[in-house]
Amino acid sequence: MHENLVLDPERIPRHVAIIMDGNGRWAKQRRLPRIMGHKTGTKSVKNIVKTASELNLEVLTLYAFSTENWKRPSFEVQGLMTLLKTYLKAEQQNMVDNKISLRCIGEIEMLPQDVRKVLAEVIQETARNSEEETGLILNLALSYGGRFEIVRAARAMAEKCVSGQFDPEDFSENLFASHLYTAGLPDPDLLIRTGGQSRLSNFLLWQLSYAELYMTETMWPDFNEEKFFEALIDFQSRERRFGQTSEQLRAD
Repeated sequence: MHENLVLDPERIPRHVAIIMDGNGRWAKQRRLPRIMGHKTGTKSVKNIVKTASELNLEVLTLYAFSTENWKRPSFEVQGLMTLLKTYLKAEQQNMVDNKISLRCIGEIEMLPQDVRKVLAEVIQETARNSEEETGLILNLALSYGGRFEIVRAARAMAEKCVSGQFDPEDFSENLFASHLYTAGLPDPDLLIRTGGQSRLSNFLLWQLSYAELYMTETMWPDFNEEKFFEALIDFQSRERRFGQTSEQLRAD
């Protein structure tokens, strides 16, 4: 499928984050119920997770359900939760076999109890993959909001400061990052957003500070391995300067 799309194995991003947008519009274009777009989108999840694992990415973070998504009609939310539970059950053994370790970020306590139960089981079953430090970390953002994450981290640090665990002078970017959901993970090198929109939608606001942004018109249900390769090739074509000049990078 992507025999003409050649990647440099030495420049594969460590961490790719994806905003999986366009499921509802994909279904509407085909005069289907919105939930059918989400259901078809789970096939894209399987394909991209498989491809990311084969490419030896360290981390793949998928924006699966935002805190704002709770505002959607209850029947759609219920359908999304059912799809999530079905996906987790179906993919559990595949994750174990392929050394994929599942993690989750967000206000997990807001998820239905049956979903939390399955989620906890899969996380536990795949934890040993993470302990071996091999394979992909699949990081699902569920009931997640970037602003809340930052406030949550600031609150935790303030409480530790009041209790005397450290002083305000000790505050640093690294210390703050250690209080985020993503503590211990590298920041995303690449953000992919499908569906034609160009915004962050309250996703990983701190962590995406230096990420390369790739926006595509392709709706998530149509985002396949070839589209993923195209995004990675675009990433590899960019010069990441981190505030330096091109001449400085070449001198290094």
